[in-house]
Amino acid sequence: MAVIASVSGLGVAQTHMAVEFGASQGTVLWIINIYTLTLAALLLPLGAVGDRLGRKPVLITGLGLFGIASVAAGLAPTAESMLAARLVGGVGAAMIMPITLAVITSTFPAEQRGRAIGVWTGIAGGGGILGMFLSALLVDVADWRHLFALPVVLVVVALVMAVKSVPDSRESSVHGFDTVGALVSAVAVVGLVFVLHEGPDRGWTHPATLGALAVGLLAALGFVLRALRLRDASLLDVRLFRERGLAGGSITLLVVFGVQAGIAVVLFPFFQAVLGWSGLLATLALMPMALMMMTASGLAPRLAERVGARATMATGIALAGVGLALMALLASVDGGYPALLPGMITMGLGMGLSMTPSTEAITRSLPRGKQGVASALNDITRELGTALGVALLGALVAVGYRGAIDDRLHGIPPEAADTAREGVANAVEVAEGAGSHARELVHAARQSFVDGWQQAMWVGVVVMGVLFLHIVLNGPRGPVNAADGTADGDGTADGTAGGSGTADGTGALAAR
Repeated sequence: MAVIASVSGLGVAQTHMAVEFGASQGTVLWIINIYTLTLAALLLPLGAVGDRLGRKPVLITGLGLFGIASVAAGLAPTAESMLAARLVGGVGAAMIMPITLAVITSTFPAEQRGRAIGVWTGIAGGGGILGMFLSALLVDVADWRHLFALPVVLVVVALVMAVKSVPDSRESSVHGFDTVGALVSAVAVVGLVFVLHEGPDRGWTHPATLGALAVGLLAALGFVLRALRLRDASLLDVRLFRERGLAGGSITLLVVFGVQAGIAVVLFPFFQAVLGWSGLLATLALMPMALMMMTASGLAPRLAERVGARATMATGIALAGVGLALMALLASVDGGYPALLPGMITMGLGMGLSMTPSTEAITRSLPRGKQGVASALNDITRELGTALGVALLGALVAVGYRGAIDDRLHGIPPEAADTAREGVANAVEVAEGAGSHARELVHAARQSFVDGWQQAMWVGVVVMGVLFLHIVLNGPRGPVNAADGTADGDGTADGTAGGSGTADGTGALAAR
């Protein structure tokens, strides 16, 4: 929760940082994004390091580094020092995040693992929204620097619990650490995440965007070719993606987290500019979806035990699609929050049901000796999905808004009309100086935003429909604990087992 809250929480303090540091909007965005970029880039290498050096010491080291960085960020006197603190915080977060799930998958017995992963998934899914709410509350009632008090408190509690309760586990390997693969994977992730973060602002044809895309794709291709050549000795054996569990789980998390993040981002201007709510109230309005998601994540393992992972994932995806359709059908300027609530609750339920079996499908597809890598892959998929969803859904709403408002600006003064085309918040702000046209301009902007919103929701429905068909046809087979090509995380589909799990992995596979 500390790691994920730090991804989303600082966004509510953008204007405060810009004023206090005298920083440009670009610098402020880098203060926010440098953390995410560093976290995403180092997840896979540091997850593998945890497998080899010991998961508990890496977790404790990461918590300490993350806590120190949070304190430094809260006390940072300049934008440059804040950037440095956020970068170090991203390193600590990359040590924490994959280890948390790897500890669960490598130590919990098979009959309890699904429910433990459900708790982890619920906190991971709802932590971002809870972090945004607490951050908005702190900014409203105190100083923006108090945003860093929340992760510090969570880290102190986590350190005490980790020292006392988390068992140490590590895996031996006959292969050396794939340093080149780690570096290439970091370059690939940074390049692709940079494109998704900066593309909407810089432009998709900007030289920096195109350059980062080329570097990211080339590095990703190089990583795949190297992994195919090294096979078991690589950082991640990409041949495992031929398994239904790994491929289906990864695709589901990519899409579900993308849709969730995109919806959360476009909901804020709806609440603030269309409904006229404050940032705190807008964040509070997301809590029903977050709470439903966390609750459903805990229930998903029990459902998967009865009807199977594929049926549970498909049901969750279908419900999420229904939630998007409800928001597209019911959203209106006059309908307000009650019109959105049924769709938000249904979507939260669907996301919670789909995330837990997807996460478990990924971790079960890799051997016990590479659970840190499996957990990191799960996290990278979520990060890429989040960045992709924010970029694409945000762009769809913006394009739909501009297309709809042009026909509603007849008679509006040209200068005010040009400002209104930039976005609904701009239109509401400039309406104060539009004289007798103020009311007409505000209504036109709000209605145009709803039109753009509805178009984006329908695109989301189509995406979820395609994902539903894919999972029904190619999702993990059978119940969670059934033979889906893995051996409870100890053996891969071809009967091999990473690290020290060879005998147990093959034996469990043969028994199954």
